[in-house]
Amino acid sequence: MEQVSGKTLVGARARQPRKKRNWQRVAKTLALAISSIAMVYPLLWMFSNSFKTADDIMSNPASLLPTVPNLSNFAGALSMAPFDLYVFNSAFTAIVIVLVQLLLSVLFAFGIVFYQFPGKKLFYGAILLTYMLPTAATYVPSYVILANLGLLDTLTGLIVSNLASVFTIFLLVQNFKGVPRELLQAAQIEGASQRQVLFRVVVPFSKSTLITAGLINFVNMYNNYMWPSLITTSKSKMLISVGLNTFFTGQGNFKENLPRLMAANTLSVLPLLILFIVLQKWFIKGISDSGLKG
Repeated sequence: MEQVSGKTLVGARARQPRKKRNWQRVAKTLALAISSIAMVYPLLWMFSNSFKTADDIMSNPASLLPTVPNLSNFAGALSMAPFDLYVFNSAFTAIVIVLVQLLLSVLFAFGIVFYQFPGKKLFYGAILLTYMLPTAATYVPSYVILANLGLLDTLTGLIVSNLASVFTIFLLVQNFKGVPRELLQAAQIEGASQRQVLFRVVVPFSKSTLITAGLINFVNMYNNYMWPSLITTSKSKMLISVGLNTFFTGQGNFKENLPRLMAANTLSVLPLLILFIVLQKWFIKGISDSGLKG
């Protein structure tokens, strides 16, 4: 009897930590579910309101299901402002900026990690120091430079003024430091040039980090508002962020135009959602490889 009682006691003690762990898993799952719903709900609310009428939004503001789906809001939004052009301008400038940023950052990071030259640490530290500057502090000198170059109110001006990314440089420097020396030595033994080492060894090794940096920078450039609003004035050069604000503040009857505004917001968000869905695996892997997990 004592032996049986001892086994029963040991089994009961073993089940207690297991039950505790199960409750912890349940609590974490519930917390993640609640936080996920809280973050996704505004997006779903915007999507659903783009298919509602103005009266439907006002009468059922929290509902995610339109009483009668209304597809005319998208056509109405496009007829009131060239949102398709705004989306194209944002996507085009963001793509060009990101491609040039990645190329320049790859070259810069490769030089910092794999080359030795006097003042390298000082030079790299000065580059990182510029990341600490408030963005608004650069607006006046950047505006003067673009004005002297005749690039105000042009997409070229938007692109040229955003070609460098200190964040991407820092991210790639950290990633390049993790490239196995065996790979570099094997490439050098086979007679590979520095250019071949960079583009055939280092860049493929850092592919996920490059995609992550590119996606983050694309979202930032696509959603950029303050700087484009300062240097662009004509509608044909506006980005989607500036165009949405102009449409929002320029319409007199806010209630009647609310469904069209929701439809315009939906059109502006779709490219980002599609891009994230396509690159989701690489984005998560890149964050993990770069040591950015919190």
